[in-house]
Formats: sequence, C-alpha cells, structure tokens
Amino acid sequence: MGTVGIVYRLMPTSVEVDMKVLAEAVRAAVPQDIKLRGMQIQDIAYGLKALLLSVQMADTGGVEHQFEEALRAVPHVENVEVLDTSLL
Repeated sequence: MGTVGIVYRLMPTSVEVDMKVLAEAVRAAVPQDIKLRGMQIQDIAYGLKALLLSVQMADTGGVEHQFEEALRAVPHVENVEVLDTSLL
C-alpha cells in the first residue's frame, strides 16, 4: 500500500458563494487520516471561481470515493472533479 496525491476542483453552486467561507467548510470536512497539502481559489470566468484542493492519502480501497462524497456533502459545493492523481 502506497500513498497517493490527488488534486480536486470544487465548483460552487453560484457566483455569490463566498469562496473563503467555502474553503473553511472544506477544510473542516477533511478527515484526520487525509493530509491537506494546499488550497487555492481559481478564477474561471465572469465572476465564477473554483476551489483547488490538493490532498495526500493512503492508497487503500474506497478512501478516495468516501472523501469525494464528503466533499460533495459540504454546503454550496455543486461539483467535485479530480484533476490529477499520482502515486507518491
């Protein structure tokens, strides 16, 4: 079993969502066994922003899926997309 690094892009439900508040809610949703490597707000277009999230976790079955479901459960998150996955 190794370690995997994943970069997610989280899209908010609307342009009115305060991205700093969303970032704090996402930070609170990260379990103890997943290491938060970085977080960044990215401009998309016409006022729409996305939250980029870089994490490190154990490469065990089901952990990624459970974490994605936890991210989708955060209020004001419309979509969770995996941008990059790599073994560390």
